[in-house]
Amino acid sequence: MRITTSLALTASLLAAPALAQEEASEAPRGPQGCGAYPAHDDFDFWVGDWNVYGRDGRFAGQNFISRRSGGCLLLEEWFSAGGGDGTSMNYVDPATGDWRQIWMSANLYIDYSGGLNAAGQMQLDGEITYFNDEGSSSAAFRGVWTPLENGHVIQHFKQYDAEAETWNDWFIGSYVPIAEDPNGAEPGPDATGPAIEEAPAFAFE
Repeated sequence: MRITTSLALTASLLAAPALAQEEASEAPRGPQGCGAYPAHDDFDFWVGDWNVYGRDGRFAGQNFISRRSGGCLLLEEWFSAGGGDGTSMNYVDPATGDWRQIWMSANLYIDYSGGLNAAGQMQLDGEITYFNDEGSSSAAFRGVWTPLENGHVIQHFKQYDAEAETWNDWFIGSYVPIAEDPNGAEPGPDATGPAIEEAPAFAFE
């Protein structure tokens, strides 16, 4: 009797892992991650290591855009030619399905959202806040990133002047992959790159 019971117990223990795997495969799976969002790949054209030049072609700084957290986050690390820096997090907001960027630097905070327009530009619309020890002030803020056929990107920011009721250029820059830039990974203070004769238009204007 003991032998029969022992054999039955052994057989039961051996079958348990297989049964558990079968039940696990039949169990309902949790929701997919950020890769399931339709807009997940829309900002991939911005990923890379870049030398950035102002509208007049003067070297403005370097920007490093990398995928983090399984590709759910694009991390921006900006280093200005003048010595400043800034960081932003870029992701598809699960609550809205829109792309959202949150930027922080020593005296600036920007929070804006949006997505690709019909021209394939990434458009974000929100607010910029300037702050210091004495307080803060905010204004409406807009940005557009335009991928070019040669793999470069043009970035264009505008800020709204409430008193004049007009949008003014805040920054226009040309992104050149560091690996392709004749100025290399350490451009000198007098380095120049492609000037921007005409910035891409905002599709929502």
